[in-house]
Amino acid sequence: MSVDLESLYTDLHAHPELSFQETRTAGVIARHLAELGLEVEEGVGRTGLVTTVRNGDGPVVWLRADMDGLPVEEQTGLAYASTARGTDPAGNAVPVMHACGHDMHVTALIGALERLVATTDEWSGTIVAVFQPAEEYGAGSQAMIADGVLERYPKPDIVLGQHVTPLPAGVIGVRPGTQMAASDGLTVVLHGRGGHGSRPHSTIDPVVMAAATVMRLQTVVSREVDPRDVAVVTVGSIHAGLKNNIIPAEARLELSLRYPDDAARERVMSKVERIVRAEATASGAEKEPTITTDHSLPPTINDVDATARLSDAFRRAFGEGAVVDPGMFTGSEDVSWFARGSGAPLVFWFWGGVDPQKFADAAAGGTIERDIPTNHSPFFAPVLQPTLDRGVENLVVAAREFLA
Repeated sequence: MSVDLESLYTDLHAHPELSFQETRTAGVIARHLAELGLEVEEGVGRTGLVTTVRNGDGPVVWLRADMDGLPVEEQTGLAYASTARGTDPAGNAVPVMHACGHDMHVTALIGALERLVATTDEWSGTIVAVFQPAEEYGAGSQAMIADGVLERYPKPDIVLGQHVTPLPAGVIGVRPGTQMAASDGLTVVLHGRGGHGSRPHSTIDPVVMAAATVMRLQTVVSREVDPRDVAVVTVGSIHAGLKNNIIPAEARLELSLRYPDDAARERVMSKVERIVRAEATASGAEKEPTITTDHSLPPTINDVDATARLSDAFRRAFGEGAVVDPGMFTGSEDVSWFARGSGAPLVFWFWGGVDPQKFADAAAGGTIERDIPTNHSPFFAPVLQPTLDRGVENLVVAAREFLA
């Protein structure tokens, strides 16, 4: 019995789960893999799954898909839109949405496994399929590695993965070298002195301190990074206070930093820390800010030779115009830990999920940024077909290129 991939996708889309909470998702994956006759181990790295397809002598190819959702309230208007709610690590009730396409990644990998299992007379080697939790926290791959995934399963000769993105459906974006940026997530706590809102002179106001810090941080990229270089400093969250007439004792900022390499990371991090500490001093803070690194991700670097080989395979399969160089993405990924931990080459590519005519119209009108929702948007929704079929085909072509 073949897997109804469209039904599987819409089910996953309607029932997203937050990072390290993907228990229903894992159960759905395990059930479909069992229907394909595959043995699966659940609970790898808390909520991850791994299945192995052994088919004689040959290379070991790892295929990876991530599976967590995001705390975003869906506004796509789709019949299968998510209305799910979850609890974030701070204990807050939040909406949950597959706003980054991980439901598409999971479905495509299951579809690819179905095809590869059905054609074992045409290839030989070993496939290790990794369904990874908590990519959005940048923690899932390392959790699986800490749980022994590199020791308990055949070590990869190559690691392959893909991500749906706002390119025209049917287009693959891949490049040798740095495909995605390195990233750090920081939490900054600015310490003030609280008091009554009517007596600001008796306090050290962390809200004003935070406002000045946020604005000054915008000058890191605009005034301290060479315009020819790539860097991002985003303050994605700011929290302070509970009532309008109480000046709080502290303010909390959450930052996302992006850069192409370790040298740029060191430069940007030092500038961010300098500004945070200087603004606290300028505000008269009696205690140094607390700066905590919540996660740190390396750049996603595609192996040059393997990328050239796979790009040629994609062109043979889908046509010369199907493969483009999308440039380096300033988003970040944790897939490369599998390659780094095993010493294997990595190829990670993007595939389009936008109706080609809609994309062409937006490009012609110069309205791509306005009219084409990107990942993490409440309006992000890949067009179901041909996105899904191409996602399956991508993985099949890629796996077979590196299998015997």
